[in-house]
Amino acid sequence: MADNLPSEFDVVVIGTGLPESIIASACSRSGQRVLHVDSRNYYGGNWASFSFSGLLSWIKENQEKTDVREDNENWRKLILETEEAISLNKKDNTIQHVEDVCYASQDLAEDVKEAGALPKLPAFGASDTSEAAQESEKECLPVESQSLGTESCETYPESVTCNDLESTTERKDAEMTSEREHLCDATFDQSALETGKTENVSTAEAAALEPKKITYAQIVKEGRRFNIDLVSKLLYSRGLLIDLLTKSNVSRYAEFKNVTRILAFQEGRVEQVPCSRADVFNSKKLTMVEKRMLMKFLTFCLEYEQHPDEYEDYKECTFSEYLKTQKLTANLQHFILHSIAMVSEANSDTIDGLKATKHFLQCLGRYGNTPFLFPLYGQGEIPQCFCRMCAVFGGIYCLRHSVQCLVVDKESGRCKALIDHFGQRISANYFVVEDSYLSEKTCTNVCYRQISRAVLITDQSVLKTDSDQQISILTVPPVERGQPAVRIIELCSSTMTCMRNTYLVHFTCSSTKTAKEDLEPVVRKLFSLNAETERESENGGGLGKPRVLWAVYFNMRDSSGIDRNSYDCLPSNVYVCSGPDCALGNDYAVKQAETFFQEMFPKEEFCPPPPNPEDIIYDGDGTQPEDPGFSSSSNTKTEPSPKESSDGDSCKVSEEHHEE
Repeated sequence: MADNLPSEFDVVVIGTGLPESIIASACSRSGQRVLHVDSRNYYGGNWASFSFSGLLSWIKENQEKTDVREDNENWRKLILETEEAISLNKKDNTIQHVEDVCYASQDLAEDVKEAGALPKLPAFGASDTSEAAQESEKECLPVESQSLGTESCETYPESVTCNDLESTTERKDAEMTSEREHLCDATFDQSALETGKTENVSTAEAAALEPKKITYAQIVKEGRRFNIDLVSKLLYSRGLLIDLLTKSNVSRYAEFKNVTRILAFQEGRVEQVPCSRADVFNSKKLTMVEKRMLMKFLTFCLEYEQHPDEYEDYKECTFSEYLKTQKLTANLQHFILHSIAMVSEANSDTIDGLKATKHFLQCLGRYGNTPFLFPLYGQGEIPQCFCRMCAVFGGIYCLRHSVQCLVVDKESGRCKALIDHFGQRISANYFVVEDSYLSEKTCTNVCYRQISRAVLITDQSVLKTDSDQQISILTVPPVERGQPAVRIIELCSSTMTCMRNTYLVHFTCSSTKTAKEDLEPVVRKLFSLNAETERESENGGGLGKPRVLWAVYFNMRDSSGIDRNSYDCLPSNVYVCSGPDCALGNDYAVKQAETFFQEMFPKEEFCPPPPNPEDIIYDGDGTQPEDPGFSSSSNTKTEPSPKESSDGDSCKVSEEHHEE
């Protein structure tokens, strides 16, 4: 039980975000006794993914921002005279200016309930002992076996594939069967609504010209099809996170899909950017001269370090200014700056731009025609994958388990224990704490940045093509110099993040104002609100822009890059992990996790590969005991046949691709 934990651990981790989860996994893998707790009722913290109803609950919680009172301070009696306490936050202050707007029709939406929804949970920080808490863990960790223990490994294939809907793994089969039934009902309802509109038009023409009308009631009913990320990121195919996933074999717990296209926004139009050599020469957007210019420059970027004379005089210039000195048209400069290097026009120097371009090109072709992968079911799956690995090697997990304080020895200045909300004192050698848990007193001298975020549910893709299953990334350059560019990631239903006939669109940029003030002007450039779409249709304007059905805006704290000396009176054995940063990749979180682990255990390898079951030596006469039928060893798993795991655009995230 959570109120009767062991009293001693080697490492205690507070918070289940990505860096904390990686550290917990690495520590558990190296043989340390790990306790991993989170006061929230879901995994991931600000890295989490929610169903639609879960996101609505999260929005309500952050809009209300009720103060959490200290009803019981008996824990203070556990502090000795030679000790002092560092109080921790009881509420999350990292989210601000939350505003959600519904543009879809809300007729009959009040009585609609989410299909298959579980009972609602008590508020943030509530007791861990209720039955609702147990249900919450099942909802927030959607796997066939809800336990994070060793047995849960049986339900996953040894190598993880990036498959289409037909080849998803066994852990989603039951869910998909239910979803297909709901889909048939939803499709029937939509067809009935459109019958009157298409009397004089053929069925084929109607399907091609007019998107199916989606109501708010349908979104609520199919809410469990949505997996909406709080943070919008992609995985570089040769990035640190992919390398870590394959090295540690944590990749077996997740599935990925390739980002299918990279887009650019120029002169009020969205168009696809050619990336690979084949794309460049097949592109109809570029002239033959531009194709040669582009290929020559990209070839130089791959080996720019061998030709320092080409950029030596421009080291102090911005990358944008450097591109103007090359034999590149304005069109090519725009593509390279915003869609390939993806660096700031005002703040990135020449070296930064060349490095980013080289990294982009090196990632091409490893798993697909673009450098990026996206995890099925959302970014929130990644922290959970590392939590599973930690639990497999003996880590103990407690959600809805708040911590009152850290106990510091006055003489040594080291943290020696924590006291949880049950009043239990738990000792450890090292403590890893997510930044949001630190009190305002501890963070008095810390200067945080902010990230502006928006999430839209839309009825069409921002760039329609023959295929409606596209995963796209688009960078909209700033209107004024010095303003941040806006990064947009559009997800289709095959990513398992939204219902069919809708798209999930993520907007991200560094904050200058509130999220709505920063991002709504860009939203209006690319999408239409409901009233605007109706006016366009009445005026004979055709379909026009894709229509926004629902949107939420919020600001998120960016705690990356903060010097630990900025925290007041932080003990030397307490390590503070940052929340999500504004970058596209996850390199900062992986670097931070590895740095902290090496400081704690300098002689241990960081997340080594799991042992081969054939190399395990058993006690006794050396013979392997008979398999009881529930072993978690990888050789007990059913490996999909090569034919089954190569359907569609699937790809394996495994070591065999390292030298590809």
